[in-house]
Amino acid sequence: MTDTSNVAVLDDDMDFAPAKERAGAKAAAWGGRGLTVGIGVAAVLTAIGIALWAVQLSGGMVQTAMRNLDSWGLYITMFMFFVGLSAGGLIISSVPKAFGIRGFGGISKVAVMSSIACTVAAIGMVVVDLGQPLRLWELFAYSNLGSPLMWDIIVLGTYLILSCVYLWAQVRAEQGKVSHTALRVISVVALVCAILVHSVTAWIFGLQQGREMWHTALLAPWFVSSALVCGTGLVMCVAAALRAAGYLALDQANLVRLAKLLAAFVLVDLYFFGCDLLTEAFPAAGGLAVVEMLTAGPLAPFFWGEVVLCAVAAVICLVPSLRTTPLMVAAGLCAIVAILCKRVQLLVGGFQIANIGLPGPVGPMTVTGWESGMAGAYQGMVYWPAPIEWGVALGVVALAVLVFLLGVKFLPLRPQD
Repeated sequence: MTDTSNVAVLDDDMDFAPAKERAGAKAAAWGGRGLTVGIGVAAVLTAIGIALWAVQLSGGMVQTAMRNLDSWGLYITMFMFFVGLSAGGLIISSVPKAFGIRGFGGISKVAVMSSIACTVAAIGMVVVDLGQPLRLWELFAYSNLGSPLMWDIIVLGTYLILSCVYLWAQVRAEQGKVSHTALRVISVVALVCAILVHSVTAWIFGLQQGREMWHTALLAPWFVSSALVCGTGLVMCVAAALRAAGYLALDQANLVRLAKLLAAFVLVDLYFFGCDLLTEAFPAAGGLAVVEMLTAGPLAPFFWGEVVLCAVAAVICLVPSLRTTPLMVAAGLCAIVAILCKRVQLLVGGFQIANIGLPGPVGPMTVTGWESGMAGAYQGMVYWPAPIEWGVALGVVALAVLVFLLGVKFLPLRPQD
């Protein structure tokens, strides 16, 4: 009798081999004009952002929509967002190596590169929010090491350096010049630092007793879970895009594993969100105003946007028949936008409800929408970014894209066979 199973396996191998060869040829020819155009566009947008930042420096922070009663805005919102993106990407890369488990098909170096780019964007958002570059020097010259703000600066700088070292170690390990044990140690340190950077950022908000929406011990684990959601979504989208461009030869099974992981992270994050809402809404806590603000007030579009987008991402990732590449990319994008909506709710919501009756004089330099008094100022959103803030933020985002594209072009990020 003829062994038909072996014949079928041989046929599958014969079909797979040409496909793999075509993917390899496509990868070898990849990185031409399209990548150069992308780098050029990112560089131009970065230059425009720098020019707008110079305008902001010359005219002062009054050109932004930030005032005394809402002293943080788009820049710090995007800082939180990009810290989450970077931490999530590094965690996805370091966990398999730290615990000796199966990875995701050679995307580790790409994930670390995306983490580095996002960390550059996070630091850039802090720099443009400081008002003057000289204050960077003052942070270190007159630093208060007892302040969580200083902890965040130190951890963020350490995190960027460690991410670069981790990427270098992976490249050297593939060349046989870094031992497996050394790489595993670096992976563990990178994992701990990734968790710390988000925890410290959360403590900056959580220790603000005057802000009811921020003052919760749940904020640190909530920040980490959100980082895992958007970081995994980003890695999924980047991996799928690079595979479509021919840069990576990634098996569909690895993309599906990332989707399953994303579903788990989304459900955990929604659980934390529900716990926080229940605590706020409990009558004895006196925080029902926060829940009303989120569900039916000025921040309702962001609240319901987050809930719906997370639900869509979870359904796509949990239903096997929906796990096609386009839908998984859509799920990743939904997860990223959902966490951005969460960041808006958190930051603006902390300023939205006044904790004291007469916080100060009403004027154009102290309150946005001051013409109608305090009642008018709090009727809608207390803060919405000014055009110059959008331009500067876009320039910082373009800088992150530029860093990533340059890394893809010039660094050996492809897995070695």
